[in-house]
Amino acid sequence: MYVHRQLVQIPIIRTVYTDVKAETLYDVLHDPDYRKKWDHTMLEGHEICAINPNNDIGYYAMKCPSPLKNRDFVTQRSWLDLGSEFIIINHSVNYKEKPIRKGFIRGISYLTGYLIRKQDNQTCQFTYVAQSDPRGKLPSWVVNKLTHYLAPKVISRIQKGCKNYDSWKATHNPKYKPWLYPEQMTLPRIDMSSVQPMNDFGSLNSIDDESNVKEDEIDEEDI
Repeated sequence: MYVHRQLVQIPIIRTVYTDVKAETLYDVLHDPDYRKKWDHTMLEGHEICAINPNNDIGYYAMKCPSPLKNRDFVTQRSWLDLGSEFIIINHSVNYKEKPIRKGFIRGISYLTGYLIRKQDNQTCQFTYVAQSDPRGKLPSWVVNKLTHYLAPKVISRIQKGCKNYDSWKATHNPKYKPWLYPEQMTLPRIDMSSVQPMNDFGSLNSIDDESNVKEDEIDEEDI
């Protein structure tokens, strides 16, 4: 059995980091240059354009476990610093300057979100939710496995990344944080004529058939 347009729907995951500052976690989730240090599945990631000081459009390509094809996403990201709470959410957009790449399947993020609540100077509550469509023709067990294994690994990898961020940032343009200081943002402004309706998204996407993938062909360590 294969599925097409079936959601990888991660239930709300909430944890408390007792050794991570809320501000550090917020920086780690934002900093595109640091992401490759903790996100082992990222092949490529960058911002494309700015909408306003709290919204941009970006590109993210991820490595999928062999023999599955790699996926990529084009998303609008929104963020807000409320002092004791920090919010980052995204959803997919169809942007003309980022067409589907050869060798990738273009996935859809319906909603991916992070909520950080400051508890004290060294403790924060972290909430993560994701609802996405990996596209293509996938066996149902693949979607179930992704749902089961992906979110806990993301939570663990982010925590480890936070522990090393301050020392890394100290030698990598330490004052540059455009997510905190919008005057530092140098991205080109969005061209609204490049934003296409999402109902055209599916017609651009080839239906790649991965329905013959066997469960023993995928190593859980690659997820």
